[in-house]
Amino acid sequence: MDVKGASVDEDRLHRLLGGTDLAWLVERVRRRMERGQPLSGPVSLAAPAPAQRAAAERLLGRAPGGGASLTVRLDAVDAVLRRSGISPGGLEAAVASLTGPVVLLDEARRIEGRAWEQAYEPLALLAEDRPRLAEWAARVRDGGIARRLAGTPASGRLLLDQVVRVLRELPATPARSLSVFAADTLGSAHALDHGTPVATLVLSGVRALTGHPEGQGAAWRRAAWSSAGLLRDDVSSTVLALNVGGTPALDWMADVGEPCVLTLRQLAHRPPRTAPPVVHICENPVVLSAAADTHGPDARPLVCLQGQPSAAALTLLRHLHTMGAAFRYHGDFDWGGLRIAATLMQHVPWRPWRYTADDYREGVAATGIDAQPLSGKPAPSPWDPDLALALAEHGMRLEEEAVLDTLLADLESLDKGC
Repeated sequence: MDVKGASVDEDRLHRLLGGTDLAWLVERVRRRMERGQPLSGPVSLAAPAPAQRAAAERLLGRAPGGGASLTVRLDAVDAVLRRSGISPGGLEAAVASLTGPVVLLDEARRIEGRAWEQAYEPLALLAEDRPRLAEWAARVRDGGIARRLAGTPASGRLLLDQVVRVLRELPATPARSLSVFAADTLGSAHALDHGTPVATLVLSGVRALTGHPEGQGAAWRRAAWSSAGLLRDDVSSTVLALNVGGTPALDWMADVGEPCVLTLRQLAHRPPRTAPPVVHICENPVVLSAAADTHGPDARPLVCLQGQPSAAALTLLRHLHTMGAAFRYHGDFDWGGLRIAATLMQHVPWRPWRYTADDYREGVAATGIDAQPLSGKPAPSPWDPDLALALAEHGMRLEEEAVLDTLLADLESLDKGC
């Protein structure tokens, strides 16, 4: 807001209007100026202190009136300032001199809006380059989370620059230590520690990128980071395998038909050199253990996820896929099982292994009243949309143990390469 008029007598103005006892009056005037409202009419202060009444009386040269509240007419203050020569430009010039230049709120909002538009530019570029993140980027922009975390457009631009820099490097292949990745990408090993604004936004972007389900707590955060190949360490992430082969250790275990626990470190440093044509994948360790007990070295190659696919599991499966292996997947017939299967499908292609609507209906019919009731939030089954509909229709859950005999029959083979 431009303030016209002759120069203000700063010393006299501060003595007359710049004290703490009249700060409420200056604040009210400035608010009106910011809103473009006229500086006329009365303003009131409820329950004023004696010093505030005395300051108003000195300003006006008379008592402002009795009553419980203190009322001052802005026209009168403007007239005093002009007549005295303290502020020939009147009250508007005086308040601008005391408190600094005044910008109309509408203009300030426009300026801030333009600044945030510039701050969001990294998100827009990321959405163009990575369409899978476009919906997430729109939520960050329209939901106001970046504004809440950053506060100002300048801080927001810095924050989003860092977030986009990280997401452009994900998923990490091969998987890496989270702290080392943070140091390499953002210059600090603690940049992605829990609770930092960068980590908060990046983790939400990771979920959009990998399809990792919602959750909370330290274990969930570790799993979410792992879904993008970022780990607290390289030995805690593991995967179970049976008769996979491809390294001296794996070949030795396959010769005796015993399961292997493979760490991410092992897979990153010494991945299998060969891959079977077909690998079966299950959700629960009981299937893998039973296959080892029943068929031993004659069992078909089998990988067990043990729930949501870990970084080690994804690393192994991606490696086998690049070497030509095809996958057949089976999981629990429940909403959690469908989510696990859908997450895996976002990382590697697979075909259902007795994991369709027809298989589910057959299992329910065979299990009968022994089937457990279905609970939880429904989930889709993109490999067979009828499967999710069938679960909702029957309302029963079937764990892999319920169809174990059928699965074991499929896993028997005299040729481990088939």
